Amino acid sequence: MAPLSRRGFVTALSASALSLTAAACSSSSSGGSGGGSKVRFGYIGDFNGSSLLAIADDQGLWKKHGLSADVKVFTNGPIQIQALGSGDLDYGYIGPGALWLPASGKAKLIAIDTLTYADRVIAQPGITSIEQLRGKKVAVTEGTSGEMILDLALAKAGMKISDVKKVAMDPATIVSAFSSGQIDGAGFYYPLIDTIKKRKPKLVELAADRDFPDHAFPTAFVSGPKADAARTAKVVKVLQEANDWRSAHKDEAIKLSAKMLQVTEAQTRADAANVELLTTAQLVAKTKDGTVDKWLNGLADFFVSTGQLKKAPDPSSYYDGAAFTKASGK
Repeated sequence: MAPLSRRGFVTALSASALSLTAAACSSSSSGGSGGGSKVRFGYIGDFNGSSLLAIADDQGLWKKHGLSADVKVFTNGPIQIQALGSGDLDYGYIGPGALWLPASGKAKLIAIDTLTYADRVIAQPGITSIEQLRGKKVAVTEGTSGEMILDLALAKAGMKISDVKKVAMDPATIVSAFSSGQIDGAGFYYPLIDTIKKRKPKLVELAADRDFPDHAFPTAFVSGPKADAARTAKVVKVLQEANDWRSAHKDEAIKLSAKMLQVTEAQTRADAANVELLTTAQLVAKTKDGTVDKWLNGLADFFVSTGQLKKAPDPSSYYDGAAFTKASGK
């Protein structure tokens, strides 16, 4: 099956977004049922996506700021952004590969979360270079960091996406297809790569985020493009306080995240090893000195090169750094 064009990706996702929102892997309420304004919050089932929400629940931060939260897990960022657009979600979490969607006006960044190094290009045993993927089946979940790392690795090798047989798959299908040998490679990410490794322990990692030091890979929390500013300010405050608690209590944060995700602490600890945590003070400083803008501009320029964006917008059009700084009180 031919992969979707990037331009048509969000439109084509519309039909599935509502059902996926309703059928997200799990949901739970937190912060005190019936107390305060309820927010519907999406996340991805990894340490980055879950830890602040787990902390906010455990530490009573939603209730502290007059909110309660209904949280739902999703398989990737683009589906959450589609759910934001359709009104089925209020806030969500995305990885760096989905940042082209806020940059194209589909959502707003309300907070940077972490810097991630979880993305890989993986291949079947015996394939030892990106060049050896030429003409072979390589799977990605379109619009995600899996596609991003594949595009980066191909460009570094002097290749284009047309040099491989790209196959668009959802994450669960990539796990099963790679494990059964139906595909030769994938642009993918941890912790799901660990799931594949249990079945294919000799898989080869051909490229990783750290191979591209000229790029930063921030994860982020997002809202719909027209979210209520007052409520968003409260949500940002919750995220900032949870973030600082995580920075000061990483081991406890790993335990809370593991409990929320219903996985072992060892699995979550391995996942967290691919993450660089930043305190709220550091994020504020990097917002003020233009570092965050530099990160976003670097990714936007890359997304222009891949055709996901027509042009790189000013970061201020989709990241409200002033509101993030104001919420911190710094």
